[in-house]
Amino acid sequence: MKNYKTFDDIDFNLKRLSLERQIALEELKGVKGEIKNDLAPYHWMQTVVKYATKFSSFMILKKIIK
Repeated sequence: MKNYKTFDDIDFNLKRLSLERQIALEELKGVKGEIKNDLAPYHWMQTVVKYATKFSSFMILKKIIK
């Protein structure tokens, strides 16, 4: 437990904690937006196309080697 000497110290600490809380909330909003974008169908399709391309190129290369 922190001991305070004046009410100004208490006010200062309360303001600091309030600002830290606001910063944390804004960071959470940013993370929420990033997750929302990452889970968008467009990104899922990009991933599927990327892996399908790699798989198909591997299969073509395999047929050429045989």
